[in-house]
Amino acid sequence: MLHNWKTYVDRPETEQIRAMAMNLLGNGLISANHPDAVTVKETELSTLRRLGAPEHHILVVQSNLANTYDMLGQRDRALSIEQEVYSGRLKLNGNSHEETLRAANNYATALFDLQRFKEGRKLLRKTIPLARRALGEEHRLTLKMRSTYAMAFCRDDDATLDNLREALTTLEEMERTVRRVLGGAHPFTVQVESFLRLSRAALAARETPSRSK
Repeated sequence: MLHNWKTYVDRPETEQIRAMAMNLLGNGLISANHPDAVTVKETELSTLRRLGAPEHHILVVQSNLANTYDMLGQRDRALSIEQEVYSGRLKLNGNSHEETLRAANNYATALFDLQRFKEGRKLLRKTIPLARRALGEEHRLTLKMRSTYAMAFCRDDDATLDNLREALTTLEEMERTVRRVLGGAHPFTVQVESFLRLSRAALAARETPSRSK
């Protein structure tokens, strides 16, 4: 990978092949969970901004950068970038565009990773109805946003029994839907089934002390 970058590093910034080499190097370092991935992706982003690249392209690279920070455990930085991407998508695409809704889900997930459950749920309560109207109930992103919302309750120590029951009901409904639409072997179906098991375990753990009193 480094050899690939060195081959093109001396070429003009405006050459597409140089940008492609930088992108390839960054993605390879991300796959290897290498800390240098951040440096490469930051450089790629600053270069695109300096060259006046289209906003859509810049937002894609920003999203990749946020994922890189998250993989390296720098979740505060990842959250800041996800917020920027969501704001950028709102301005560029509007609140009901698929890319905006995907950015909203990524932003909410970043909030949940930092235990900021109220903020994340507030965002998804606003955006899930938009996804349902714009994409449909059975669109994968709509389902993904709903699963993100449900799983947040399972991770939140302050969630009530009613919250956990709501999460379980949502995931049970989703499991039937994704199995019918995508099939039992699809990775997203498998993920929802895993979420469903975790949800049942979280509810059972919370209900057991209540029953013993």
